[in-house]
Amino acid sequence: MEKLNNLKPEKVFRYFKEIAAIPHCSKNEKQISDHIVSFAKERGIKYIQDDAFNVILFKDATAGYEKAEPIILQGHMDMVCEKVSGSNHDFCKDGLDLFVDGDFLKAKETTLGGDNGVAVAMILALFDSDDVEHPKIEAIITTDEETGLFGAESIDVSMLEGKKLINLDSEEEGIFTVSCAGGVTAFSNLPVSRKEVQGIKAILKVEGLVGGHSGAEIDKERASASKLIARVLNSLSSDFKFVVNTLEGGFADNVITKEAVSELVLLEDNYDDFSAAVSQLKDEIGHEYKVTDKNINITVTNKGQATVNALSKVDSYRAISYVNLYPQGIQNMSKEIEGLVETSLNLGVVKLEEEELKTVSAIRSAVQSRSDYVAENLVNLTTVMGGKIKFDGAYPCWEYMAESKLRDTMVSVYKKKYSKEPEIMAIHAGLECGFFAQKIEDVDCISIGPWLYDVHTPDERLSISSTKNTWEFLLEALKAFK
Repeated sequence: MEKLNNLKPEKVFRYFKEIAAIPHCSKNEKQISDHIVSFAKERGIKYIQDDAFNVILFKDATAGYEKAEPIILQGHMDMVCEKVSGSNHDFCKDGLDLFVDGDFLKAKETTLGGDNGVAVAMILALFDSDDVEHPKIEAIITTDEETGLFGAESIDVSMLEGKKLINLDSEEEGIFTVSCAGGVTAFSNLPVSRKEVQGIKAILKVEGLVGGHSGAEIDKERASASKLIARVLNSLSSDFKFVVNTLEGGFADNVITKEAVSELVLLEDNYDDFSAAVSQLKDEIGHEYKVTDKNINITVTNKGQATVNALSKVDSYRAISYVNLYPQGIQNMSKEIEGLVETSLNLGVVKLEEEELKTVSAIRSAVQSRSDYVAENLVNLTTVMGGKIKFDGAYPCWEYMAESKLRDTMVSVYKKKYSKEPEIMAIHAGLECGFFAQKIEDVDCISIGPWLYDVHTPDERLSISSTKNTWEFLLEALKAFK
């Protein structure tokens, strides 16, 4: 804790610790939203809080900046909540257990929420400072970004005066994001039937994968645990008779699945042969992913004879086949921007319930027609397999602006401060800038942020030195808008 208290910039990390102490998973943001409102009330700051718990804060220009155009700062208050297997952390009531490891701030056994708590912390630090030169600031802090950018979609920003928006949700210092993909979430339901069977109950697990953000890390072609467990089950089904009782993997559409588990019932007394086959598949798959997921572990455990209300043989095969055939990963690479993923699909959630198999996946694309094509294929696959699919949470892409005064100013400040050019890039992940580009006429957007690594996983870590650099750069940029 002493190390935490000594982090610089002091105000930014003080507010980050306050945020981390408050549960703020997506869909559970009222408490953190009310905390931001209390912050504003205590300081006499004008604010707006809407029914979705989005908050807008207003800060008057400092002396000499009264005639400068207002600047909009923007970030989101929700976080992806993931923990290591076996952790007792309760995200609904427990704050995060922060600690310092060298240059990194981390959270014990859980995601850190640096995405995007660091933006909220910087905004609060700025609003709590009276020694920073800046134009009028309009700060938008949204909810429910991680599950579909729903806060940005619903918020009313018609009262804002600013036409220059700095989004603070990027994860690479010195890289200015100027365009992003759009996307939509797909929800499928495949009806299944069950019957009572007797046999050897076995637990199949796939774990030890790297996982990661389905936009930022999809280009790394990391393994998906849900896809792997379906592949293993499909391979085993040709030589062994079994039915499926449970099948589960993942927790969010925008996270590459790290773990998956299935409870099976072997209908013949051949567990040893079954276990040997699993071991062989583990070696084969491990070799395939030795670069991206070197710690893949696939295991099966014998739970003894049991009577189970499992899926029928036909529906076991349907469920396995559906997940196995479901597309995953890169669908198209951009032909305009070298190295940029244009279109992708991530099967983020698989959950076998009593009467249906549910899946949730994220489609991303910088080209709407390509996104539509992927969606059409999912409809075809799901319909043929006897299920239904719907799409929700669509968000627009953010198109590149060839001329940008905001970008020019930010680049000029960066060059002056660091004696080098920043990198200008487009990303495959979704950013809320797409919605604000639609809502605010002629708005000029850019996205910046400090180095964050392994976001959306318990290995998430925020560079302390990079946070300081980004904060100081942001203050210099605000000063330059006079």
